[in-house]
Amino acid sequence: MIRIENAGKTFPGERGRPSFEALRGVSFDVADGEFVSIIGPSGCGKTTLLRLIHGLEPLSTGAVYSGDRRIDGPSSSSAMIFQQFNLFPWLTVRRNVAFGLEVAKRPPAECVERADHFVKLVGLERFADHYPHELSGGMQQRVGIARALALDPKVLLMDEPFGALDAITREQLQREIADILAQSKKTVIFITHNMDEAIFFSDRILVMGARPGRILEEVRVDLPHPREADAVRASRQFSTLREHLWSLLSGAASQGAAA
Repeated sequence: MIRIENAGKTFPGERGRPSFEALRGVSFDVADGEFVSIIGPSGCGKTTLLRLIHGLEPLSTGAVYSGDRRIDGPSSSSAMIFQQFNLFPWLTVRRNVAFGLEVAKRPPAECVERADHFVKLVGLERFADHYPHELSGGMQQRVGIARALALDPKVLLMDEPFGALDAITREQLQREIADILAQSKKTVIFITHNMDEAIFFSDRILVMGARPGRILEEVRVDLPHPREADAVRASRQFSTLREHLWSLLSGAASQGAAA
């Protein structure tokens, strides 16, 4: 579904400063229907990588493919969900969810029908006519997820979607989104700092190092689906995976600090 080949990104220096190499030689594949998480220390280029995959940033080297098509800019085959909710404050929940469909010039009846379907899917049908400021953080993130799903993308790119939420809301929303994604069967690339979250969701976890950002190791998560968060955390395999990820991240952070 997604193929990244030797991707690199260098940002030019400004005001006499040297250029900055954010990513170097990043290569990996994501299969149809697979959930892949990317974790790494702050500043290792995780969000930059996601923006390259979505076509929001031009590559300096390498290529990104969706199927056989090279990605040179944003397309309807993927949708991105951000940490900050990025909702339009002057639009209702229903209109926020329908916005991408309207931009794509879908028929008005289809926009309403699909918006209502996905508003209901994320459990916000009673709030369809509310505005973002009337919603909690978790509810606003549900709107963002519904908006992305309404476009029916083949690939969901999720950039720390639970990072701005408190711990209780985060865990509750994790469970709900796991159920929604199981129904939608999307291919997902997921950025997170949270090791527990990565293990709970993922089929594979890619661990990145920094300066420049690169893939250090691929870690497979062979826990059976569907997963129940409490049962996952109680398993011996979870503890083993978490300890291994912590070791990799600690080493990557130390190398980054020394660079």
